[in-house]
Amino acid sequence: MGKKVIITGVPGVGKTTVVNEALKKLREEGIEYQSINFGTFMFDVAVKDNVVKDRDQMRTLDRAVQKQLQQRAGQAIARVPGNVLIDTHASVKTPKGYMAGLPEWVLKEILPDIIVLVETDDDQILMRRMTDETRSRDKEGAKSIAEHQQFNRSIAAAYAMVTGCTVKIVTNADFLLERAGQELADVLR
Repeated sequence: MGKKVIITGVPGVGKTTVVNEALKKLREEGIEYQSINFGTFMFDVAVKDNVVKDRDQMRTLDRAVQKQLQQRAGQAIARVPGNVLIDTHASVKTPKGYMAGLPEWVLKEILPDIIVLVETDDDQILMRRMTDETRSRDKEGAKSIAEHQQFNRSIAAAYAMVTGCTVKIVTNADFLLERAGQELADVLR
């Protein structure tokens, strides 16, 4: 039986970079994790069921269909053997407010051991977003980024209440990637 670890962070925090650093360190020790993107997994379930043909159709689906797909993706992830790292959003910022990235029906299927929030200084995230030409992200200021990170902490606490898991915050400060990678690797051991 392996660990199920959910890793989250606001866009631009450098979550993927920290994950790659941690997984490299763990592989050197012979510890393996399968890394899964929840959104991709959910899309694959929808394609298999002939519900959609492309990813853009996902957000146009009826809410009841989306809920069913989320739950089935959660069930499928729960069956993945070994150590699993699930990359997803703790919350999604929408024009109408924040939406839980991991609704109760998903959490109860996956039953994570740990939820990891990758965070850093709001200004650093803002600068990373402004200089990353490979991504198209919503324009927002440091105050809005701070609010989103705080909401992620709050929703992670709620997720822990539902599942009994722990919540760990890993800081990905500029020029300290190795430290963040080591901190995440320590949690994943």
